[in-house]
Parts: sequence; C-alpha cells; structure tokens
Amino acid sequence: MKICISAFGKDPDSEVDPQFGRCNYFVIIDPDIGSTTAITNPGSEASGGAGIRAAEAIVGLGIDILLTGSVGPNAFSILSEAGIETYSGIKGTVSFALQEYQSGKLALLEIPNASTHTGMRKS
Repeated sequence: MKICISAFGKDPDSEVDPQFGRCNYFVIIDPDIGSTTAITNPGSEASGGAGIRAAEAIVGLGIDILLTGSVGPNAFSILSEAGIETYSGIKGTVSFALQEYQSGKLALLEIPNASTHTGMRKS
C-alpha cells in the first residue's frame, strides 16, 4: 500500500501542507516495505489546473491513500475515479499525519472540501 502525504519538505520530519494542488512535495510512504520517497508536486507552480496536475501525478504513482487538507472538485474527481481514498485533517509533521491515519483519526473525504480555484496564487 502506498500512502501519499502533501508536505512542505521531502522527509517524514517535514511539516505537512494542507493544500493538495499547490503543496511543494508529496512524501510517499510504503509501510509494507518500509520505504519513504518524495517527489516534487508538478502542480505547485502551475498557473492553472494545479489540482488536476497533482492528482494525475498521484494516480500515475499508484497511490492508494492520500493524506492532505483540502481538495477541489476536479482533483477529487480524478482521485475518486482512480480509487484513491483521500483523508483530510492533517497537521504537524508527515510522520505525525501518518500516525493519525493509522490510528483512524483522520476523516475520509466523501466530497471535495475546497472550491475550484481555492489555491490560486495572487500575483
């Protein structure tokens, strides 16, 4: 099982980033084999469609579980269609968010919890 956590940095001690589409990195943990890797979020600097680009990247990595804060409708649709379970309510470090998930303390998203263009950066 691959678990992806939106984060400001590349390792388990990094702070989580509650923005899915515009987070800097995705920290990917496979507890079954004990591996941790990180990738740069392709949506982080996108002028538009950040959530879509981020969701497509996650799907391409074969992620099973996503831990994040907010997900817009377009990204949520892509993640849902791919069978990725998305949980919100992350805080603290990547390691802490993983522990919260494993303890059943995070909420499974049934619908998007952000509106379209919520994460748009102002110039």
